[in-house]
Amino acid sequence: MSPTPPARRLRLGLPRRAFSQVLLMQVVIAAGVAVLATGLFLAPLSKQLDQEAMRRALAIAQTTAQDPHIAEGVLTRRPSTTGPVQREAERIRKATHAEYIVVMDRRGFRWSHTTLSEIGRHVSTSPKEALAGKEVMQIDNGTLGRSARGKVPLYDSRHRIIGAVSVGIAYDSVRARLLSAIPGLLAYAGGALAVGALAAWLISRRVQRQTRDLAFSDISALLAEREAMLHGIREGVVALDRGGRIRLLNDEARRLLGIGDEAVGRSPDEALGEGRTTDVLAGRVTGTDLLTVRGQRVLVANRMPTDDGGAVATLRDRTELEQLGRELDSTRGLIDALRAQDHEHANRMHTLLGLLELEMYDDAVDFVGEVVGDHRVTAEQVTEKIQDPLLAALLVGKATVAAERGVALWVSDRTRLPDRLIDPRGLVTVVGNLVDNALDAVAGTPHARVEVELCAEGRAVVLRVRDTGPGIPAEQRELVFTEGWSTKKPPAHGKRGIGLSLVRRLAERQGGTAAVDEADGGGAQFTVALPEALTEQEPELALVPADEETR
Repeated sequence: MSPTPPARRLRLGLPRRAFSQVLLMQVVIAAGVAVLATGLFLAPLSKQLDQEAMRRALAIAQTTAQDPHIAEGVLTRRPSTTGPVQREAERIRKATHAEYIVVMDRRGFRWSHTTLSEIGRHVSTSPKEALAGKEVMQIDNGTLGRSARGKVPLYDSRHRIIGAVSVGIAYDSVRARLLSAIPGLLAYAGGALAVGALAAWLISRRVQRQTRDLAFSDISALLAEREAMLHGIREGVVALDRGGRIRLLNDEARRLLGIGDEAVGRSPDEALGEGRTTDVLAGRVTGTDLLTVRGQRVLVANRMPTDDGGAVATLRDRTELEQLGRELDSTRGLIDALRAQDHEHANRMHTLLGLLELEMYDDAVDFVGEVVGDHRVTAEQVTEKIQDPLLAALLVGKATVAAERGVALWVSDRTRLPDRLIDPRGLVTVVGNLVDNALDAVAGTPHARVEVELCAEGRAVVLRVRDTGPGIPAEQRELVFTEGWSTKKPPAHGKRGIGLSLVRRLAERQGGTAAVDEADGGGAQFTVALPEALTEQEPELALVPADEETR
């Protein structure tokens, strides 16, 4: 026997969907406004109707008091149900549709009334104010019930007060007018509520489409997840609105681009300045996995447009990967050089062994001295001209690799570089990139040659790297410094078009320049000028004789 399913509990409260909640709240607000507006209209309407009824009663009383037959009858006759005062008062009452018209003398006795038995009796409310010459408007109770009243004094021909006139308008008629206005007012309020509900439904439908019919709790959870994801991932994220202004930066994007919250609300051109990174973020350069350089960082950027006309760009840091790739290329070149040297070393050892077996000892000594001397001379030539150890070691190693690739790497006789570099690693990067490109350009060509010249002029350093390769066409001499541009086949570890861009970026960061033109005799010549690459030279201290020092 299957178990009985549990009974569903009735859930009270707001609906979960944002669409339903917005619609419900807007309808409640519209209904509340309609009820409030109706109440605010009815309250002054009731008072206005009361005032109108009292003013009408006062006007009728004033008109009655002006009738000369009324004053003459009060002065010359006695109260009577058939007298002229009763007849005239009834005529005016019927003509004006008043509830009653009471004419009284100074003693407060009635001369007219709709109920004939009340004629000759004392009035039920005090006529003191009217007999004192004042006009009175009020809502009061009398013998005919609650009514809106107007009381005025009655004057004779010599303008003496001889009595008073009281006119009443039935309060039921005033209430009837108020009640008759309520259905129309409610109809208007209902129409306004219907229009408000329709507008609320249309707005809610728009909210439903924009929120994809999610609940507010789901939206809140999505926002929390988005914040955690944006600031937790190791990729830079930059969001732009439809106007091309930055509206979101995560922590990694701030680090990679070197900008802060002040960039939010500004365009990439304003926040980053000119450059390929700016062009990629602004959408002026399209593609996937676009290489850019920001400072000393190599970035891979992708840009995806969004439905609202904006875009989201992602940035990945490839600096370490590029460095590892270059080290891998250098290591492969060194391995090839060592492999070649191994074969050459074996051949030399076989030659030496043969000379020894033939007892040609003098020839063996000369042969060993010649082999060792070649390498020593190369290292000595470099270190004499370049006193910075890092740069000297780089060029010695490059000379070895160049020799194994069949390229002659020369350090110009004009080279003079003291050991006062401010940023030796930066210059090593510049020289290494230019020499590598030159070796690639001349490899496999007859009489291949690469020449390096480093000259110090005050605090400035001028680097020139010449090669005997095919050179660079004039129309491409600026393109070679563009990030991601290269005519070489990409290596296995990634893409090309980074080295020369880094060279120019490092030069410009130190206030210098990087350019390429045609070398003497053909080939390419790269020139890098660094105006403040060296520290100030310390003045030499003069040697003072010991006897003068003690004087």
